[in-house]
Amino acid sequence: MPAPTLVQALSAIRPVDLERMAAVQARLDRQTKPRGSLGRLEEFARRYVAITGREDIRRKEIYTFAGDHGVAEEGVSAFPREVTPQMVYNFLAGGAGVNALARHAGAEVRVVDMGVDHDFGAQPGLIARKIAPGTANFRRGPAMTRAQALAAVETGIALADAAADAGVDLLGTGDMGIANTTPSAAIAALFSGLPVAQVTHRGTGIDDAALRHKIAVIEEGLRVNQPNPQDPLDVLAKVGGFEIGGIAGLVLGCAARSLPVVVDGFISTAGALIACELHPQVREYVFAAHRSVEVGHAVLLERMAQQPILDLHMRLGEGTGAALAMSLIEAALRGLREIQTFDEAGVSRGRDQ
Repeated sequence: MPAPTLVQALSAIRPVDLERMAAVQARLDRQTKPRGSLGRLEEFARRYVAITGREDIRRKEIYTFAGDHGVAEEGVSAFPREVTPQMVYNFLAGGAGVNALARHAGAEVRVVDMGVDHDFGAQPGLIARKIAPGTANFRRGPAMTRAQALAAVETGIALADAAADAGVDLLGTGDMGIANTTPSAAIAALFSGLPVAQVTHRGTGIDDAALRHKIAVIEEGLRVNQPNPQDPLDVLAKVGGFEIGGIAGLVLGCAARSLPVVVDGFISTAGALIACELHPQVREYVFAAHRSVEVGHAVLLERMAQQPILDLHMRLGEGTGAALAMSLIEAALRGLREIQTFDEAGVSRGRDQ
């Protein structure tokens, strides 16, 4: 079957089953523990079951989307652009942070070239979906065309659709792209209405002078391009990135196929926010993995009405936070399946049980 288009995916999104969620919570409340005593683990279990209709996870995958950014030429990152393809090779070799934490979580890492400025050739394990060899410099004009933005989103939708067909029950997002905190901050400023300085941070570790320059570059890019926050594709095209578009599509595609998706840090959440702005019910399928130290991340999470699972002062990206959060979702489901009820265990209930 042909891959679903954006229009088809949007039309397929439905609200999460609240009756199923309530039934799961009622079962959790009958378990041998004070009611609500497992805190947010109970939330994870009831949401996962309400979304999927399953009480276990057969297969977990993290999609790490990679792309280069023309705005890197403005000196907004502490690392050179060559690091993007170098890290893609590292992902493929299994030597990056996301690989280590995904192995811990029992998840497979899938690396997607959305727009890296490098010819990888035929690389085992690399999903080649290159739209162009990097975006344009959005300080001077649009990062991409609207057609390219749509292609990026529909690439992510197709990957989610294929994962659902393959029996994947839980997906995660990750990113790689030197300078990609710059478009993410631009997206945060646009949708929040906050000044750029309030949502822009140090990314790879730039100093104070470079941070001031980064803020000025974003401000100028917004003035030059005038993205329309009422049109999420316009925002993506004007100041986004190919990997951000791929993440947006994956998140949206998960919602269309009733798959929960664990969204990683700042860049992943910028992509997820694009998806949520395209369809408000997408957020019901999102698990926010963690709170990044990037100051704009909290703004994105608030816009999406998401409470992060973890707060470990992380800022690596790649899907590292998603891998850790997946382990907690799986733990929550084990508790749902294996903790006996008061009646099953022959344990007396408390007065409030």
